[in-house]
Amino acid sequence: MLSCKDNSPKNIFEVKSTAEVEQATTIHSSSNDTIIYFIDFKSKFVDSRNVEVWLPKNYPEKNVKYQVLYMHDGQNVFNKETSYSGVAWEIEEKVDSLLAINAIRPTIVVGIWNNGEKRFSEYMPQLPKSLSESAFAKAELKKNFGSDKLLSDNYLKFMTQELLPFVNEKFQTSKEPEHTITMGASMGAHISLYAMIKYPDTFGKAGCLSTHWPIPYLGQAFMDELPTSVPEPTFHKIYFDHGTKTLDKVYEPHQLKVNDMFYQLGYTDQNLLYRKFEGHEHSEKYWQQRVALPLEFLLK
Repeated sequence: MLSCKDNSPKNIFEVKSTAEVEQATTIHSSSNDTIIYFIDFKSKFVDSRNVEVWLPKNYPEKNVKYQVLYMHDGQNVFNKETSYSGVAWEIEEKVDSLLAINAIRPTIVVGIWNNGEKRFSEYMPQLPKSLSESAFAKAELKKNFGSDKLLSDNYLKFMTQELLPFVNEKFQTSKEPEHTITMGASMGAHISLYAMIKYPDTFGKAGCLSTHWPIPYLGQAFMDELPTSVPEPTFHKIYFDHGTKTLDKVYEPHQLKVNDMFYQLGYTDQNLLYRKFEGHEHSEKYWQQRVALPLEFLLK
């Protein structure tokens, strides 16, 4: 069933079946933005999960092809009630504000919920694949994270073969990689970068907030692969940042090395933006405070 929560400041629709999106988009008629919830979105590659699609005010505008921002840890993106920290990124408000001053192109935001206990397995890049599948790596994974399998390749298949085609079919989007962006924080930053590496002709831009580089065994191995894996900076753009407190306080030396790798591959300040935020901790509270910067850089 499709239901509208009338007491919400937005038009919020719960969609039990993906076929109901046509009904939902025809209901939308006010000047307020809209969030459509796809409950239990099915996949043949990964476990089903909730997916949220945010549509800006006045969607759909005639002759406008909307770029799409795909965000990981989707339960934290829009709604503090579903966020596991009690704080949401409030992406819709940030994008609305940037659209109001014409700082970015018209954009749809898709929040992909994580899968709880499989979050690390789905977000940790399988690069180099031979290393992540070695007996030693599996033992280290089991010891540190409770599972000996990495599922990020399947997660990206879900995104590229199921979710993106669905969004592009049902909504008024641009399919160009320059207009297909992915973003996340911590492990969500890892899978965002990996998406651009593995599918450079699909994802043209990636936002990586508080990338959690110091992962036992696999973190350095992934970093070592970047010089031969990162796409050339023809139309690709990347954003990196971190704070200076809690987990973020150990990120700087790793991030600076990664930045240098990108610069050596030809990236410049035009397509790589890095920022350090003094006093910021590793949490949604601080990502919310600074996310407008990567949004403007990646979506303009």
